[in-house]
Amino acid sequence: MAEAQRKIAAIDPIWDRIASEARQAVVDEPLMGGFIHACILHHKSIERALSYRIAAKLASNEMSMVVVREIVDDAYKAEPGLVEAARADLMAVYERDPACHRFLQPILYFKGYQAVQSYRVAHHLWMEGKYDLAYFFQMRISEIYGVDIHPAAKVGKGIMIDHAHSIVIGETAVVGDNVSMLHSVTLGGTGKEEQDRHPKIGNGVLIGAGAKVLGNIKIGDCSRIAAGSVVLEEVPSCKTVAGIPARIVGEAGCDQPSVNMDHMLGKDS
Repeated sequence: MAEAQRKIAAIDPIWDRIASEARQAVVDEPLMGGFIHACILHHKSIERALSYRIAAKLASNEMSMVVVREIVDDAYKAEPGLVEAARADLMAVYERDPACHRFLQPILYFKGYQAVQSYRVAHHLWMEGKYDLAYFFQMRISEIYGVDIHPAAKVGKGIMIDHAHSIVIGETAVVGDNVSMLHSVTLGGTGKEEQDRHPKIGNGVLIGAGAKVLGNIKIGDCSRIAAGSVVLEEVPSCKTVAGIPARIVGEAGCDQPSVNMDHMLGKDS
C-alpha cells in the first residue's frame, strides 16, 4: 500500500496533497467526515472528485446527479486538458487568495473555482455541438453559483475568480491565461449585434471588483483594471486604468498584476 501511494504521489502530487489534507480535516473535525469522504476520500483522482462535486452541485429535479456525473466523466475522458486546467486553476487560487490555506478548500468550498470547472465542461459540450446540454449547464451554474459564463466563451488556464458573485462573461468573450478577477465583474457587449461583441482579455490581467468591460475591445497582457471601472476602449499592455469611463492612470505596478493581486492605485493616480 505504501509503495502504491508513493507511485500515486509521483504521478500526481497535487491529488496526493488534497487527499492528505482531507484525511487531516476528518481528524480535526469528525462531524465533517461524511462530507469529506463523499467529496474527496472516496475517489482516486482529482477528476473523479471534481465530477462528483460538480454533479452534486448542478443536479436538479430535471437532471439527476448520476446523469450529470456521467456527462462530466465523459468530458474529462474525451478532453484531458480540462483536468490540466483544473489543476492550474487550483494552484492559482491557492497562490493568490490569502484566504486559501489548503488545496482542499477550493474543491469543497470556493464557488469561483467550482463554477469555472463546471463552465469548462459546458464549453466542452458546446464545442462538441451539444448546445442544449451546454445551455443546461450554464443555467445551473448561474442558479447555483451566481456566475453566468456563456459556454461558447473561451477561458484560459490559471484562472482565479475571488468571491465570484455576479460574474458575467459573454458569448464571444476571450479570457487569457493567469487572469484574476473579483466579484461583480462583467465582460459584456454594448448592443444587440450578434457578431463578435465581447472583450478579449489578455494574459496576466487583474480585474477589480465591480469592473465592467464592454464591447469587442482588447485588454492588453498584464494590465490592471481598477475596481468599479467601466472600460469602453482598448487598454495597452502593462497599464492601469480606472474611472467611468476608464482612463489610463499609470503603469500596472508590477510584472504580473494577476498574481500580485495589488488593487491599490499609487498616490499619483
